[in-house]
Amino acid sequence: MNISLPQQMASLVRDEVNTGKYGSISEFFRELVREWIKQKAINDVKASLKEYKQGKGRVLRSLADLR
Repeated sequence: MNISLPQQMASLVRDEVNTGKYGSISEFFRELVREWIKQKAINDVKASLKEYKQGKGRVLRSLADLR
């Protein structure tokens, strides 16, 4: 996978890697994707909780209730 970044963004990424926090540019982006996945999961749970509080949820008593 290849990505293109504007020069200013590329410089920011290189500067962050050069601090030693990341071993490589690839490691920087892997961490970025992990954080994005984590935040997406948090947002999904918050949305589900909001729906539940609005009465749109239901309690499942077994896996058969999923059908």
